[in-house]
This record gives sequence, structure tokens and C-alpha cells, in this order.
Amino acid sequence: MTRLFHISDIHFGLEDRRALDWVAQCIAREKPDAVAITGDLTMRARHREFNAACHWIMALDVPVTVEVGNHDLPYFNLIERFTDPYRRFRAIATVLEREIDLPGIAIVPLKTTARAQLRLNWSKGNVSASALRHTLAAIDTLPPGTRAVVTCHHPLVEAGTRGKALTRGGNKALAELAKRNVLAVLSGHVHDAFDLIHPTKHGPVRMIGAGTLSQRVRSTPPSFNELTLHEGQITVRVRNLEHVPSRDMMIDDVPENALPPRAEGEPVAPIGAVPQIDPPVH
Repeated sequence: MTRLFHISDIHFGLEDRRALDWVAQCIAREKPDAVAITGDLTMRARHREFNAACHWIMALDVPVTVEVGNHDLPYFNLIERFTDPYRRFRAIATVLEREIDLPGIAIVPLKTTARAQLRLNWSKGNVSASALRHTLAAIDTLPPGTRAVVTCHHPLVEAGTRGKALTRGGNKALAELAKRNVLAVLSGHVHDAFDLIHPTKHGPVRMIGAGTLSQRVRSTPPSFNELTLHEGQITVRVRNLEHVPSRDMMIDDVPENALPPRAEGEPVAPIGAVPQIDPPVH
């Protein structure tokens, strides 16, 4: 039996300190086989937010893999966003988009965050051809009998809605993953947990989403997923400090816009505006 803790959308800068301390204590006490963090470590990718996030992650004494979320690319420094978008991840470079191999299971990353897109809203997901090739190649080289759990930030498709272009290339990616009999695709971004089966032309794919550990809650309190994998099956438990049952914590579909609400007092930058660049923090 293998246990994974699936964490997402920590959003340092607007983190829920009580929830983070509780999760760190759970990890230290229970020692899961691995922790998968599916993006949005920060609110605005500020240096101080990354410093706090990296310190918290590196203190976890278990194997960790981290995905890049749309909030983790430089938000104010557009030059850095285009020329060196992952520079602020250097303190956790060893766990960034890392494959973790466990008995009979491999956690394989899939990048869905892009530094720029041909649409106004760059926060939405995008699975590029190269990103998909990289993930499929990793799955195709797994030892016989090993099944993949794929981690990404954005849900690959809308489920149960008529959403428009939530994640470009997501349908194709899911179909290719179905051909490879992946156990599940883990994601975050929407700040509520879900556990859905999505049909593709090559068969169904299970999509599992984690909630948030920030103050930017949507319809459920801060939480993380405990995944138990046994004999090719996954059981999902949504753990939270409010002791809300897992079923009540899960939403029935991925919202069309897939965006969490703004927290009280959080500013909105108008499209096309270039905010002031944060000074570096050393």
C-alpha cells in the first residue's frame, strides 16, 4: 500500500498559516511515501513569497515533487517572465517537476503553465506539444507493471460544464494518457477538491483535484488530499481542519472559468497594465 499527500495552491503571501502548520505536522507524524504539490506556491511570485514557500517545502522530510502554477511565474517582472521564468525556483530545483518512483507506481509531471499564450488570460492552462511529448516519453519508459500518476497544475478539461478553452490541449493530453492506462491525473488551481471520471475516445481517465491551503477559499475550507493506492485502486480522503466529510468537500464539476475568487482586499491588475516591479530580496 502506498500513501500520497496531494497538496495544492498554498499561495504564500496569502497563506493560511494554521492550515500549513497542521499539514506540516501531519507529514512529520505520518510520513507519507511522497508529497505531490500541484502548483501555485505563491500569490504574486514575489521573492519573499518564494523564500517562505521554499523554506516550508524543504523542511518536509519526505520525497516531494512540485509543479509550477500560473501564480508562480514572475507577475511584475515581465523581462524575467520571458527570459528566465523559473529562476525563483532554484532553491527547490531538485524537487521541481520531479518524477518519483514508488513500488508499482510513478509520479510523472505534466507542465500546464505557460509564460505567455495567444489569449488575454494567461492564467489558464496550456499543454504544449513538447510538454505532452516529455510526459508521454517518461510514462512509456516506465518498467512493465508500473502505472503512472500524472501531476499538473490545471485541470485538463472542464467536467460537467460547457467551459471554453480552460486548458488548451487538455483533451488531447487526456486521450493520450488514457491510452497509457494512467491511474489518475492530479491537479489544483480551482481551490476545491474533486474526484471525477472523464471519458475520452481511448477510455476514461480519473481526475483528482486538491483544494487550497490559502485564505483564497472558494466553497470549501482549506484542505489536502490523502491518496491511498492499493492493488491498482486509489482511495481519496479530503482532510481538513473543519472535519467536513470527504464527499461534502468535493465539487461535482470543474467550474467553467476555473478561477478562485479574490480574497478580501486583493487588488485587481487591469489587463495590459504593468505593475511596479518588486525589488529583489536577498
